[in-house]
Amino acid sequence: MTENQAFPASPVPHLRVIPRDAHGVSRKQMSPNALRVLYRLREGGFGAYLVGGAVRDLLIGGHPKDFDVATDATPEQVKALFRNCRLIGRRFRLAHVVYGREIIEVATFRANGGDDEGDRQTDDGGRLLRDNIYGTIEEDAVRRDFTANALYYAIEDFSVRDYVGGYDDVQARVLRLIGEPEARYREDPVRMLRAARLAAKLDFSIEPATAAPIPRLAPLLAEASPARLFEETLKLFLAGHAVASFEQLEATGLLPVLLPETAQALAANSSGALRRMLVQGLRNTDRRVANDEPVSPAFLYAVLLWPAYCRALAQLQAQGVHLAEAQRRAADRVTLHQLARTALPRRFSLPMQEIWLLQPRFSLRQRKRVFRLLAHPRFRAAFDFLELRLAASDSHADDVAFWREAQLHPTAATAESVDARAGEDAEAPSSEAAEPDAIPRKRRRRRRKPGGGA
Repeated sequence: MTENQAFPASPVPHLRVIPRDAHGVSRKQMSPNALRVLYRLREGGFGAYLVGGAVRDLLIGGHPKDFDVATDATPEQVKALFRNCRLIGRRFRLAHVVYGREIIEVATFRANGGDDEGDRQTDDGGRLLRDNIYGTIEEDAVRRDFTANALYYAIEDFSVRDYVGGYDDVQARVLRLIGEPEARYREDPVRMLRAARLAAKLDFSIEPATAAPIPRLAPLLAEASPARLFEETLKLFLAGHAVASFEQLEATGLLPVLLPETAQALAANSSGALRRMLVQGLRNTDRRVANDEPVSPAFLYAVLLWPAYCRALAQLQAQGVHLAEAQRRAADRVTLHQLARTALPRRFSLPMQEIWLLQPRFSLRQRKRVFRLLAHPRFRAAFDFLELRLAASDSHADDVAFWREAQLHPTAATAESVDARAGEDAEAPSSEAAEPDAIPRKRRRRRRKPGGGA
C-alpha cells in the first residue's frame, strides 16, 4: 500500500459564473433545511454552496431528493455551529446536520495533495482508500467525478459557479469524467457503475472518452467491497430507472461483473425468454416506484438472479439430481456465488429463495395444499413472481387464472377445480417431489390389545 501517493494530474479550473437571471435554479425549489445550513455557515464566516446532483437536477427541471452542501469549514467547525450535527466517515470525513428524517450532508472542500501532504491513502493500483486533504473550491471542483456534478450554487448572489465546463455538459445532457478517465476509474472502480446509473437516471449520453475504458476496466469492480456493490445495485434498480440501468450495464460490459451468473444464463438462453421476463420485472419495479408503492430488494434479486437459478437447476437435473433436491441446491449455489460479488443480507436472500421454491407448488391443487399455500407468508410475492413468468412463457396461464380466483373466492375455486384434479394429482408420482417443502405424514402407531399371545 502506498501512503499519500500523488493524485493523478487534474485539469486547470476556470471559473465561469452563471448569474441568477441566466439559469432556472430557485430557492423555492430547495429544501428549507438545506437553506438553513447554507445561511448559518455564511453567518459563521464560512463559504457555503449547494453542490452536486441537486444543482444538476434543478438545472434540468428535476426534483432532487438530497441536498448536499460544500464549504471551507472543517467538519469540526461545522459541528461547532450545529447542535444537531454528527461527524461520520473515515474514508471521507463528513458532517451530517440532522433535521428529523432529513439529513443535510456537509463536505469540506478537498484538494489534490502531493506526496507529503495530509491524510490520503491509495493502494498500489491507484484505488483511493482515504482522502481527507482539505483545500479550496477550485481544487474541490476538479477532483469531483463528473463535470455535471461539479456545479456550485452560491447563496450570497444566487449564481451558479462552474469550474470544469459542467454547465454546458448539463445543457447538452452529456456525462463527462473530470480528468483522465482510466486513472479516475482505477482510483475508484465504482465510478463505472455511477456512470451507467447517472446516464440511465438522467437520460444523458456518456461522452466517448469517458465510455471507452469501461469494458476493459470492468473487472476492477471485483476489487470493490461487496457491501458497497450491494448499495450501488439498489441505487441502480430501485430508483425508478431499472430498465435503463440494466440496458446501460449490458452496453458498457458491466453486467458480467456485477451479476456474472445471470449474464452467463442470458447469453446461453437463445430464445430470449429469460431476458424478457427479467426486463418485465424491472419495468414493473419502475412502475411501482413511480406510483410511490413499496419495492422489495428480495423480490428484485429474485428477478435478477432467476436466469442463473434456472440454469443451475437445469444443470443439476441433467446430472440426475432429484427435482426437489436440485431446486434447493440450485437456490443455495446461486445465492452463495452472488454473495462473493454483492453482500446480499439474509433478510433478503432467504425470502428470495422462498419465492423461487414456492413456484412448483402453484401447479398442485389438492384442497389442503391450496389453503396451506394461500396462508403462506410469502404467497403474495411468489404469486406476483408467477404472473411475471408469463412474460417468458404462457404455459403458466392456467395456474395464474386459478390462483387469482382462489384469492378472491377460495372455497368456490377449490370446489370447482380441486376435486376435478384430485385423482390426477394422486396418481402423479412426482407431485410430492415437485413441492419443495412437502412434509410426509406421520403414521399412527396401532395400539396393542391387552393380554393374549404373541
